[in-house]
Amino acid sequence: MRAGVLGGIVSFLGFTLPSVIALIVFALLLHSLGFTEAGWIYGLKIVAVVVVAHAILGMAKNLTPDVKRKTIALFAVVTTLLWQTAFTQVGVILVAGFIGYLLYRQHVIDDDSEPVTFPISHRFAVICLTLFFGLLIALPIFREMTNLSWVAMFDSFYRAGSLVFGGGHVVLPLLEREFVPTGWLSEEEFLAGYGAAQAVPGPLFTFAAYIGAVINGWQGGLLATVAIFLPAFLLIIGTLPFWNSLRRNPKIKGALMGVNAAVVGILIAALYHPIWTSSILSAKDFAFAAILFSMLVFWKLQLG
Repeated sequence: MRAGVLGGIVSFLGFTLPSVIALIVFALLLHSLGFTEAGWIYGLKIVAVVVVAHAILGMAKNLTPDVKRKTIALFAVVTTLLWQTAFTQVGVILVAGFIGYLLYRQHVIDDDSEPVTFPISHRFAVICLTLFFGLLIALPIFREMTNLSWVAMFDSFYRAGSLVFGGGHVVLPLLEREFVPTGWLSEEEFLAGYGAAQAVPGPLFTFAAYIGAVINGWQGGLLATVAIFLPAFLLIIGTLPFWNSLRRNPKIKGALMGVNAAVVGILIAALYHPIWTSSILSAKDFAFAAILFSMLVFWKLQLG
């Protein structure tokens, strides 16, 4: 963002476009050739289990170093698994943020770094924040009024991108609940794409390109990509002018510590369902996953 909004867009395209193209092509091939049950597709699902487990292990070490935050993570796991609704994840994050605020609002922030300036005006930032919340409220209403499939897709992906906090893997349960029960794609197609998303470079949010392409071809892939990344763009641009004051606020820092701990718990819940329950179906599957996990954790090899 030092080069302004245009620089941010160019960086975004350079970082995400290769994986978006790869996943759209994969989705089109998967749809036309119908090999969702192929052995190598099933192998991708097991790889997804291993990669997510490894990611959780690293995040847990950094984000839940004390008993209080481990307890918040446990609360998130239990709540997310027992009440699997569209709003559970949001509620867990809000509660965890409030708990973090109460527990860590007196936390001393050691930050001697120099203030960072961004070429974004406060007025433009406020417009972006207004647009972020406005779309979050207006899209579901417009979806009900029009009953158009592309509006429904945009709303689902935009809402998923808006409500995810803490990393790409957290979006998995939201997308699964949005698209699998509604019949837009099958569980096998969903997990095959998730495994493919682990194997390509770039952010995991590009998984949306695969889902969109399965539903409505390459146009759907592009629409899904724009919709899921747009909230992050609006939030980043909207908060950058205020970042120097926000990062030194102990109350906000405390709330974020609670939220980050909850994200670890939400990821553990997502690892169990739908990833583990749909991928590890036999002792052979578990043995294969254990070998791959050992390669990542103990032998420091890279998968994909």
